[in-house]
Amino acid sequence: MSSSELLLGLSQKALYLLQEDADKIEKLIEVQMENLTTRKCPLYEEVLDTQMYGLSREIDFAIRADLITETVGKQILVKLERNLAQLYEALNKKE
Repeated sequence: MSSSELLLGLSQKALYLLQEDADKIEKLIEVQMENLTTRKCPLYEEVLDTQMYGLSREIDFAIRADLITETVGKQILVKLERNLAQLYEALNKKE
């Protein structure tokens, strides 16, 4: 296996794992959106914020290790941040 094949394999694995973590956060957001009838939960928000921070650090590492491009990393985060903003907006409307 050549070094370029190895790097490609590592890049694909890194992207897969990052997307898997992003999907978990997406699921947390979806669950909270489905339960908008419940009161705003600071603990839940803290968990989401912590998960988002952790994912951003993972993405930063993958970018610095040249496993993914900065554009790909930003795309993952922007999508989640948009969904998170929609959640917070919906929660604020409920208050």
